[in-house]
Amino acid sequence: MTLRVAIVGMGNIGNTHARCYEKNPLATLAAVCDIVAERADTAAKTYQCPAFYSIKELLASGIKIDCVSMCTAGKENGGDHYAATIELLKAGLPVLGEKPISNEVLKAKKMVALAKKKKLRYGVNLNHRFTPAAQRAKEWIEAGRLGTLHIINMTMWINNPNETSPHFHIRALHPHSIDVMRYFCGDVDKVQAFFLRGKTVEGKKRKCWSNLQANMLFKNGVVGHLTGSYDAGGAFGLERCEITGSKGRIVIKEACEELTYYSRNNSETEHYHHLDGMTNFSETFASRINKWLEQNSKKVIPEKIDGSGEDALRAQKIIEACITSWETNSIVKIRY
Repeated sequence: MTLRVAIVGMGNIGNTHARCYEKNPLATLAAVCDIVAERADTAAKTYQCPAFYSIKELLASGIKIDCVSMCTAGKENGGDHYAATIELLKAGLPVLGEKPISNEVLKAKKMVALAKKKKLRYGVNLNHRFTPAAQRAKEWIEAGRLGTLHIINMTMWINNPNETSPHFHIRALHPHSIDVMRYFCGDVDKVQAFFLRGKTVEGKKRKCWSNLQANMLFKNGVVGHLTGSYDAGGAFGLERCEITGSKGRIVIKEACEELTYYSRNNSETEHYHHLDGMTNFSETFASRINKWLEQNSKKVIPEKIDGSGEDALRAQKIIEACITSWETNSIVKIRY
């Protein structure tokens, strides 16, 4: 079954989605939409499909749409997600949104609730969990290869000079890292977070809290730690995740490039470099979008969507709890 896909928001990420759909036999690009006419027109010419300048205009066109990628941006990379997503869901369209689901938990709750009410598939581009390395690690954990889980340590840092608001860093970047931690260890019960304003490369103090250390206690008893930064990157790499259990340890480097299992009891190791041919982070978009298309093509029930709006909402609640922890100098319990 070939799905007719529309994309709302034709900036950098919208075009990334479009290129993935172009190469995927499960999809046909049916329409592009952007409130900036030049962006919409350029994308329409590139992908050979109609352009629209509002969701209202797109919906009124009568073009058959099976699902939508919602790639608007806004403050903290998520400020414009709410209104567009609500409009699409009200029209009865399955939506794959970009992260973060919303800068505001209340708005995120409303999107998830509306999708549930209308029985629509609603996913979010939490693409780090869709790498072959992450999926193999998950299989090992579920098969009991690590035994009882004890610890998860996650590091995600890039050299990003952007700072549109004090909490731009955690809200824009860490839906990914927190989702990976939840993917392996389940829901978080409590957090304790510390923030630091770093300096720009010119030596000026930054406006945003560009460095983060957060301790987490998961509901299943696992203890975890997140290190995040917009002042690192370069030779330090992008991402490292380590999960330790009673029988062994897993290390994933650079989201998808290296996967290693270490036995606790002997010298056994198992190592993969570029598992299943995935060589770098940019390829994770295609992997995630392929899963979205597969699940829509198979008409998977909304509750079974991988990387769902509910997953994104739970990650966002952890983010907001980290901010509250720092602002109140306290350990914060997550309210689900």
